[in-house]
Amino acid sequence: MIKAKKKYGQNFLIDESVVHRIIQSMPQNNNKIVEIGPGLGDLTKQLVKYKDVRAYEVDGDLYSILRVEFINEINSGRLDLRLSDVLEAWNNNSSLYDEEKYDLIANLPYYIATNIILNAFDDDNCEHIIVMVQKEVAEKFTVTAGNSDFSALGVISELLCLENKIIIEVPPQCFNPPPKVDSAVIYLKKDMTKKIDSKFNKFLKVAFSQPRKKLLKNLSSAYDKDILLSLFNELSINENVRPHELQSSLYSQLYTKL
Repeated sequence: MIKAKKKYGQNFLIDESVVHRIIQSMPQNNNKIVEIGPGLGDLTKQLVKYKDVRAYEVDGDLYSILRVEFINEINSGRLDLRLSDVLEAWNNNSSLYDEEKYDLIANLPYYIATNIILNAFDDDNCEHIIVMVQKEVAEKFTVTAGNSDFSALGVISELLCLENKIIIEVPPQCFNPPPKVDSAVIYLKKDMTKKIDSKFNKFLKVAFSQPRKKLLKNLSSAYDKDILLSLFNELSINENVRPHELQSSLYSQLYTKL
């Protein structure tokens, strides 16, 4: 019996109904599939029935088990199994599937889930993202302006996605071992014509540096206040607005003008 390793944030999904819900959410297209952290292969087993899969597994013990479990799929080319840290793979190459478009479908390790999604946003070949993450993280990527939990992640998600939603919430007992938090599967459909530059990310970091303070005060720590006041007036932005209250489109306009 394989024991989950804390250092890799492993929690194995054991509820088949959740696996089937993920499969049902797959878009009907010709994209390949990339899976990150296949674990014991419960989701992989279903994915390879439909499409070619490239799976990244960082745990050498699990990799060895998967190589035996999926020997036929590997030999037929249906499964391309790689022993690799996925963030390192992205550092070495701008895309996890540089040959063609792919959809990221995975039960992500929670400790790097946000980084993985942000990397997938930057990956020109990744079109759809269907991933299991901590519920709190899922909400950050799907919440809209006006909600007190709206943050830089919400702005980025709204600007880059044609669709972003929570598909299903998943309680701890659906995993072995059960995590200490609730989980959720999110669906993000990227607008493949849009990109965000790194300077915009820095701008958002300043904007949300103190979420409960006024946006103007936060931005004034990095930008000229008189210029900000002029732009707020030009864009009809209330001087007293707090970071979570401003629409994503206005963040984009404000950044462009700055």
